Amino acid sequence: MDRDLHETLTAWRRHLHAHPELGRHETVTSIFVQDKLTELGVPFTAGVGGHGVVATLKRGGSERSVGLRADMDALPIAEASDLPYKSGTPNVMHACGHDGHTTALLGAAALLSRDEGWSGTVQFVFQPAEEGAGGAQAMLADGVLDRFPMERIFALHNWPGLEAGTIAVHRGPVMSEPGRFKITLTGTAGHAALPETTRDPIVAMAHLIVALQTIVSRNVDPMESAVVSIGQVHGGLASNQIPTNVFIEGTFRTFVPAVRERLLARLGTIARNIAATFEMTAEVETMHGVATVNTAPEEELAAAAGKAAGLSVRRDLKASTTGEDFAYFLERLPGCYIWIGNGPVKDGGELHNDRYDFNDAILPAASGWLTSVAKTSLRANAPAE
Repeated sequence: MDRDLHETLTAWRRHLHAHPELGRHETVTSIFVQDKLTELGVPFTAGVGGHGVVATLKRGGSERSVGLRADMDALPIAEASDLPYKSGTPNVMHACGHDGHTTALLGAAALLSRDEGWSGTVQFVFQPAEEGAGGAQAMLADGVLDRFPMERIFALHNWPGLEAGTIAVHRGPVMSEPGRFKITLTGTAGHAALPETTRDPIVAMAHLIVALQTIVSRNVDPMESAVVSIGQVHGGLASNQIPTNVFIEGTFRTFVPAVRERLLARLGTIARNIAATFEMTAEVETMHGVATVNTAPEEELAAAAGKAAGLSVRRDLKASTTGEDFAYFLERLPGCYIWIGNGPVKDGGELHNDRYDFNDAILPAASGWLTSVAKTSLRANAPAE
């Protein structure tokens, strides 16, 4: 990548960082992407699955195709940094690097539009609402794979702590199946000075919170992976009243459906039995996503593309218990999701941290890999002569 394009992409990325939007609200971000694609001379279709944009480049006579995907949304986090391009939207920031992913895909569109050394069709999928708002499912429901055919699909995510510009290609699972739960215990309200006249859901919830920690340690095979974490506890409005109900919300993560089913069964059983112990009722609500799992041929293409782009490639990193809705694309198509190193973690700059920032120095590597994997895939798809 030449210096001018790198500087242009850096400016674009910082503009996106300064103007973040939450999932399903990416109106300005989508318009920005459309404007830049227009400047690049790359045709596109907007409004796919909400604010999604799909750009299409065709070259040569090959009928083969490949998809490249980037996410566009931000998070409901108040930015704590003092960057000159810090978020200008209260309580919203690009704390996961989607500004960098979007820019990297625009960079790949720029590089491939200038490159005559490939043949086929590349679909550039700019996806909204990755952060738990159903963006991938919305695009799929809107027929993205039928309207913009692709034989394989690839995507990347920046990874703080991994050497800047290094590509990590996992064998099989990359990220876990994300899940959420809400448990409500309903007792009998009353005066806190007369607890014997009540059924106290706060005390019962304290027992439940402790008991839920036994699911992973006592119900999941130690050779498998699972997480159960409680993120919210809500109950009571007055210091001298025992409330009617208390609820908790949390997340669970698994890689294997059988482990997920065992975890959910224990979640419900423990909640109901603890409620019964304290003479009250429990309501359990759960939802879960899909694990992000690469397909073997596409892993090899991804690694080969990294080497062809002159990047360091690692195959030894463990999967993460974070989640990613690119998994829904991988349910429908062969593909690979890779990590690209964001460099050392500085000033609390982990993903979803209020001081996180995408490393602009890796934009040439990110756009370079996306360009390389598209070309590598199309060559691999080419019929034998």
